[in-house]
Amino acid sequence: MIRKCLFPAAGYGTRFLPATKAVPKEMLPILTKPLLQYAVEEAMSAGISNMAIVTGRGKRAIEDHFDNSIELESQLRGSKNEHYLTEIKNVIEHASFTYVRQSQMLGLGHAILTGEPLIGNEPFGVILADDFCISKEDSVLGQLIKVYDEYKCSIIAIEEVPINEVRSYGIVTGTLVDGSEDLYHVSDLIEKPSAEDAPSNLAIIGRYILTPDIFEILKDLKPGKNGEIQITDALIAQAKKGNVIAYKFKAKRFDCGSIEGFVEATNYLAELNGFSS
Repeated sequence: MIRKCLFPAAGYGTRFLPATKAVPKEMLPILTKPLLQYAVEEAMSAGISNMAIVTGRGKRAIEDHFDNSIELESQLRGSKNEHYLTEIKNVIEHASFTYVRQSQMLGLGHAILTGEPLIGNEPFGVILADDFCISKEDSVLGQLIKVYDEYKCSIIAIEEVPINEVRSYGIVTGTLVDGSEDLYHVSDLIEKPSAEDAPSNLAIIGRYILTPDIFEILKDLKPGKNGEIQITDALIAQAKKGNVIAYKFKAKRFDCGSIEGFVEATNYLAELNGFSS
């Protein structure tokens, strides 16, 4: 059973400056809800209630958001605006939150390793809030958990991207699981290859189920591309033992780490909720 979900949330959000000088990029809202709250709610919909968040300097707003605000609740209690707090209060009441700070920005692998004290020796989910996903039925993490329940190894979410965009992603190669159209036995991964070097156009997106041996692998890794500890390199070590499955998830995804994707997600949800003109 997957009981915990890790949220790396220590990045600087440089593409959204100057807004992210004082506001964590994970707290930027799509309509009225921060990206990180959508991610936490996705984990909750998959049956997870223990949220482990890796933060950094200037990220206190995250902890404040997932905590009660006595003054605000007092002001709104009994008023016509009280319902605006219903969703976040439900999250606070039904999930627990633990935090650890990443002292240096040394890559996603390092962020995940920083979260080890919050996770312990058990399999866990990982959600990158930048990858904003909308699904009609099971959430993307919920879909991954179903795959994990069958294969009991690390599971990564993938989608096909245009070949000229592979340089922005970790790319996987592998063979289809017998009888499946969306599951792959991963044989290799490469971090942000050129179009010429890419073994496929199957890109890793920010949803994972990881087995706890990933921590020991990460501890032994040397810095890779850009001097960072890459989760891709750790997954390669697992894949060599046949312990990684890639799953082509079913959902609509927006890259909210980019301004274009953020605007697209906002417009999509606005239209979905009847706010567009």
